[in-house]
Amino acid sequence: MQAQDPAQIAHLLAELRQEHRDLDTAIQQMSTSIGVDELQITRMKKRKLLLKDAIARLESKLIPDLDA
Repeated sequence: MQAQDPAQIAHLLAELRQEHRDLDTAIQQMSTSIGVDELQITRMKKRKLLLKDAIARLESKLIPDLDA
């Protein structure tokens, strides 16, 4: 994942955050439904964690490096 400039990083962050929220909603809905597919929920939770890590990495790129 190559992030170029802060505007592109911010756009990608917005997309990843939206996907993270969508997965959260889908996981909640699937968990309460009858005939729960545990394997699918587990895969969605793993994807959600990967998104969270990617979001954290991109957010750290937006923080300028300060030479102490």
